[in-house]
Amino acid sequence: MQKIGIRYEDKYVMERRVALVPAHIKELKKKGIQFEVVKSAKRIFKDKEFVDAGAELVDEVTDSGVVIGVKEMPIDYFEENKTYIFFSHTIKGQEYNMPLLKNMMKSKMNLVDYEKIANEKGQRLIFFGRFAGLAGMINSLWSLGQRWKEQGIDTPFLQITQTHHYNSLDEAKEVVKRVGEQIKEKGLPAGISPIVVGITGYGNVAQGAQEILELLPVKEISPAQLLQLSDKEKLGGKLIYKVVFKEEHLSKPLEAGKEFVLQEYYDHPERFESQFEQYIPHFTVLMNCMYWDDNYPRIVTKDYLEKLYKDGQPKLAVIGDVTCDPDGSIECTHKGTEIEDPVFVYNPFTGEPTMGFKGDGILVMAVDILPSELPRESSQTFSDALVGFIPAIAAADYNTSFEKLDIPAPIKRAMILFKGELTPDYKYLEEFL
Repeated sequence: MQKIGIRYEDKYVMERRVALVPAHIKELKKKGIQFEVVKSAKRIFKDKEFVDAGAELVDEVTDSGVVIGVKEMPIDYFEENKTYIFFSHTIKGQEYNMPLLKNMMKSKMNLVDYEKIANEKGQRLIFFGRFAGLAGMINSLWSLGQRWKEQGIDTPFLQITQTHHYNSLDEAKEVVKRVGEQIKEKGLPAGISPIVVGITGYGNVAQGAQEILELLPVKEISPAQLLQLSDKEKLGGKLIYKVVFKEEHLSKPLEAGKEFVLQEYYDHPERFESQFEQYIPHFTVLMNCMYWDDNYPRIVTKDYLEKLYKDGQPKLAVIGDVTCDPDGSIECTHKGTEIEDPVFVYNPFTGEPTMGFKGDGILVMAVDILPSELPRESSQTFSDALVGFIPAIAAADYNTSFEKLDIPAPIKRAMILFKGELTPDYKYLEEFL
């Protein structure tokens, strides 16, 4: 039986999550699994809670055969024949993490990536996505109030603060509900009505964003209806319009007159081009909550933003880029931001970002670790999903071949490296190395 180490999260100052919570460690101890937990003053669950659960508190992981974390581990951290489980951010061949992947291979370790733990249908089983959407929407509504304040517009959104300032998700929701009641009662200034929130995607992240948005007086309309909002509807300041965009709304076939086929879009994205720009002038807030890699068309380019701003100050005030791919689907997201410095204003004429709420251009909220703004709830939910796999992970014999390795199928499917070698499903990463 492998001892399991829980490491200290050191990639971000404000990373307070943990993959396994004390209550689950206490359950697993009863099954004979030993734990060592690296001390952390910032982790949302205190060191004493882990000690009380039966874990050994240490300065550094020592003799654990399995090491569990949340975000990327340091490039020189790995030891031969140990198994490491974390979000490696390598499966798209991310250039910034290829040195990390190379070093993991050199270390002859085993890598399991949470992002690939999925069932037979490819549906992810362990994720923080809903919490990224929840925190992303709260942050974007806060950003909206602050940005309008800079422009001399007073709105109820000023009552909302950044997510990590709340003691709980429930507390944050109560504030958003209160803002919603005020909008229902008094409406919003005519100059900013109607507020339209566009949401790309319909998975866990998008659902989390909508869970917060629905606390306001919301009416959902289709992308087609957005383009045909009547003048009467446009004057109403007591409703917020929500529009959810699926793949067929984002892109269209390059071949004129050809029907959109979803499977073809997945298999041959090069046959498609973006058609999203027609909607952008109608948004107040764009929440980007979809999966993207660079095979697919971008949805907001720098060139388009420059054209949009040439016509004067557009309606679009905030982009909440929850997807947070640097230079990705939202091209002006030049980097993921940190919780303590979460927003920037992108100037489409200079192509430069300025951190904070001031400046000419579009405000972008692109916090890279949004679930850590709700660290207790997100850790608990993540641990609920992970805990059932831990006994088999601890009991596995990693000295055998990959073919004979006896671990649950979802974990085996998520094993990118075995003894430092790319496993069959991940051989494609060789081209990025």
